[in-house]
Amino acid sequence: MSDVNGGSNGAAGHGPMAQPQGPQISVLAQYVKDLSFENPHAPTSLQGAKPTIEIGLDVQARPLGIDQYEVVLRVRADAQGSQSSKTFVVELVYAGVFGLRGIPQESIQPILLIECPRLLFPFARRIVGDITQSGGFPPLLLEPIDFAALFRSQMQAQAQQREPGAGGQTELT
Repeated sequence: MSDVNGGSNGAAGHGPMAQPQGPQISVLAQYVKDLSFENPHAPTSLQGAKPTIEIGLDVQARPLGIDQYEVVLRVRADAQGSQSSKTFVVELVYAGVFGLRGIPQESIQPILLIECPRLLFPFARRIVGDITQSGGFPPLLLEPIDFAALFRSQMQAQAQQREPGAGGQTELT
């Protein structure tokens, strides 16, 4: 069988100096920055009706160096029992370091606040499920999150703050 490409694997560019072209997002690290689980009324909180659960989510990003950014996903789940007592509280701060190359400047913020949290979320979801199960409750399985919709609503809120009559112009960071 002959090789039509002269021995290459069909990739554009040959030899050790070949570099992939176009935009790149690399996950350089993922880690738990902070994790807390409180079950203040155990073992009585483990009995009775299913608690009402409120979920809070926050995404933040900051530059670390040239083409490197830390994205932090904060998840908080508060469970209330039937007598309005705290059943459990989970707080997770899960982060990742991302390398962005070849990305236009105007696309960096949406990537950091939409795509990067989308990559982190399944891991954070698993940790929250595991920790609630280890606390004696059924695993709390967080619903998928539309980070694009969250980003759009955040941008709309910032745009409303910049409307004429609301003071000077502010710049998105």
